[in-house]
Amino acid sequence: MMAYPDIDPVALNLGFLKIHWYGISYVVGISAAWLLLRFRGSQIHWGFSSEQVSDLVFYAMVGIIIGGRLGSVLFYNFPQYLEHPLDVFKIWQGGMSFHGGLLGVIAAMIWFARKTESGTFKVLDFIAPVVPIGLGCGRIGNFINGELWGAPSDLPWAMIFPNAGALPRHPSQLYEAFLEGLILFIILWLFSAKPRPTMSIAGLFLLGYGVFRFAVEFVRIPDSHIGYLAFDWLTMGQILSFPMIMVGTVLFIMAYRIKEH
Repeated sequence: MMAYPDIDPVALNLGFLKIHWYGISYVVGISAAWLLLRFRGSQIHWGFSSEQVSDLVFYAMVGIIIGGRLGSVLFYNFPQYLEHPLDVFKIWQGGMSFHGGLLGVIAAMIWFARKTESGTFKVLDFIAPVVPIGLGCGRIGNFINGELWGAPSDLPWAMIFPNAGALPRHPSQLYEAFLEGLILFIILWLFSAKPRPTMSIAGLFLLGYGVFRFAVEFVRIPDSHIGYLAFDWLTMGQILSFPMIMVGTVLFIMAYRIKEH
């Protein structure tokens, strides 16, 4: 068993203002994505200016925050937020849904594509490889918050999380940071290093994330107020990830079939 590094979720307490590691993780992820997108945008086959990239990142950030929060409210804890509506705005306490954030980003990218008269899938293909950076940083934030822990485990790297009982558990946040963050980033970055058929990069992202998230859900404890939805193993995360796997597979296949014609 490994010791859980009990880090104060508040990185800096100024009295009148508390800066949380969870918020910092989002800033780091978005900043790194912005720098990499500026590099990608300068490549001839993308052709996005630095100003356009900055606009794109801003729209994406708005989509992440609004979509992620609304997704958390609607998919995971609607009764609580219905009872305490002001809690919707307490983002620093956690509670961001990736699937909601994804929908928010897609909506923002459609808006950006229309504004710049670019193809929607060109924009989605452009941004897809850097999304895992934000995902990885977000999961590190979850780990520091001591939330979204895994099932009990006797593996050497299992940890006892605060407020999770006395049993060692899978650090499922770190599994997701590794798979959905680092590994998915490497796959997409290498795949997109040269021109690919339109839709293929976005399709590979959806497929890759869906598979990784679906797999990790087997060792991640669902929210207590939701629990398992069926068969004592099916979670909300898996239900929301399955359509991603299907849509991603279809987009990837279609991309190469359209190219052949």
